[in-house]
Amino acid sequence: MVGTQLNWDEYATAWARLHGGFDPRKAAPVVRGWLRFAYHVGYVLGRIRVGPTAVTVAGVLLCVCVPVFAVRPVDGPFLGALFVLLAGVADSVDGAVAVVTGRTTRLGYVYDSVADRIGEAAWLVAFWLVGAPGALAAAGGALSWLHEYVRARAVSAGMREIGAVTVGERPTRVLVALGGLLVAGLAGLIEPDLAAGTITMAAAVWVLLAGFGLGQLLAAVRRALIEAG
Repeated sequence: MVGTQLNWDEYATAWARLHGGFDPRKAAPVVRGWLRFAYHVGYVLGRIRVGPTAVTVAGVLLCVCVPVFAVRPVDGPFLGALFVLLAGVADSVDGAVAVVTGRTTRLGYVYDSVADRIGEAAWLVAFWLVGAPGALAAAGGALSWLHEYVRARAVSAGMREIGAVTVGERPTRVLVALGGLLVAGLAGLIEPDLAAGTITMAAAVWVLLAGFGLGQLLAAVRRALIEAG
């Protein structure tokens, strides 16, 4: 296995092929840096024979920890944010392990997508437990799920690429969950009642970005499918 692992350029080419032709070597510096970080971690895990499925399972478990710990007094939201960060790393690394070691499979892609949806649901449950309205958290989850469902159905209908990179993509959700819990934790240190209002604003940002991103995606899907005939 070790001898067959890909170097960075080979990895970037393979990664682009799996992500609608988006070349990570041409991405913005922050995105490129994050993907290189995931590549190096995945390379190390591949060398010690840690499989992508194990990383995916670990990521789901980290996500489940978010609502469990987010409700702790004082430091709960901070712990929740930490687990979101670790889960976000795992989400990038599982795919990196698969690509680096040449173990990408269609089944693994399905597992990864299901794990992402479970994780996002757990984060929104944490938002609700910290104080966001349940309806707002549910709307965020529904819009994010619909975003991924529309893309999957469009690809099945003949769209050859990802359609559009929208403002409501998975990395945005990670950042909103991470930032929302961190700011809620800071607000709670000033005044405990402020945490609920702050996490409500974070949930509202999630909903707005998810809704706008869905609109962007629908427009791109319509254009792509009309062009495809």
